[in-house]
Amino acid sequence: MGEGTERDYDPTRDREAVRRIYRECGWLDKGKEGALDALLRGGRAVVAEVDGQAECMVHTAAGTMMCLEEELPALYLTGVTTSRIARKRGLASRLAASALARGAAQGALVSGLGMFEQGYYDKLGFGTGGYEHWYSFDPAELTVSRNPRVPRRITAADWKAAHSARLRRRRSHGGANLSDPEMTHAEMLWTTNGFGLGYSDGPRGGLSHYIWCDAKETEHGPYAISWMVFQSREEFLELLGLVASLGDQVRSVRMQEPPGIQLQDLFALPFKACQVTQRSKYETKLSAKAYWQARICDVEGCLERTHLQGDSVRFNLALTDPVESLLPKRGGWRGTGGEYVVTLGPVSAAKRGKSRSLPTLTASVGAFTRLWLGVRPATGLSFTDELAGPDSLLVDLDEILRLPEPKPDWDF
Repeated sequence: MGEGTERDYDPTRDREAVRRIYRECGWLDKGKEGALDALLRGGRAVVAEVDGQAECMVHTAAGTMMCLEEELPALYLTGVTTSRIARKRGLASRLAASALARGAAQGALVSGLGMFEQGYYDKLGFGTGGYEHWYSFDPAELTVSRNPRVPRRITAADWKAAHSARLRRRRSHGGANLSDPEMTHAEMLWTTNGFGLGYSDGPRGGLSHYIWCDAKETEHGPYAISWMVFQSREEFLELLGLVASLGDQVRSVRMQEPPGIQLQDLFALPFKACQVTQRSKYETKLSAKAYWQARICDVEGCLERTHLQGDSVRFNLALTDPVESLLPKRGGWRGTGGEYVVTLGPVSAAKRGKSRSLPTLTASVGAFTRLWLGVRPATGLSFTDELAGPDSLLVDLDEILRLPEPKPDWDF
């Protein structure tokens, strides 16, 4: 086999090589090998060789993404890794492009990933998602009931039940689900001193709502809530009551703001807490970062399942897709580039072609994905991304694409 030959991951042959890759990337601490094994069982891994050894790996997981009320088949790139000796050879880009092509051929309409830095995955057609808010706070300062019911203790041995409940959690526009239970198993194993607290109010006593925590410093924290599962207002407040009950001993908890909820509402004096704890180990603060990306894999398929409020907007779309240059010229999926006639409205559609009577929007697939998801309005994207069109069309797109902020609520 020549350098860069692509093949499926073979655990018997490649386990130690892939562990070495993850260690060299700084993603695998000693004792966490079982977490990586679970991840690899939870999707498809493909490797590229250098001198007969796996030196690059791309891992993907099947799942779904919410587009308003529609559930779209999705492919998530959950690991793109290259060893120290194989950098700058284009291996990761080619493996990732091939993975996208396979996923699209198997019906994925959209794809998502978590980025290590902005810019790298743009060449695969990905566009940056919205800001995610992380709140660090003293749990004793929460203005919620401190008398929740006695919770159930949850461990990594409960991974199947934890995953099942996670799939049923309250989701909103942009919400992600990764289908294989091993994906949750891997995340549970990856945490340090991980533990969960929750309740079994589901059908036949099944797990209904819970938190999963990373507790690197178990005595006083900080703790990090890796994820929270709930379906109702009452379940959410009960879980926060559990968090508040830890405040006698734990000085700091960090959690991601759930979709549609403003955590600052649940503190009496949030600005005072920020000022008093500034620069301390247990600092109260709110931080924001846009660290996930998404891209459309099938324009026609995505728009067919997009249902918007308001008068329809019709336009030509001239779409470019950089992933094309990373794929073989022979057959198969080669990205989404080309010309379309697009309708956005209660009944949306995209058809290959061009109409002389319609205005034209020019965009990269990454920028158009951001527009379609509602990450930013058309007028704003025209300032900062690869998207351009007549001002009147941009204003019409701003009007029709008044969407909730897309929130995956699942790190991938």
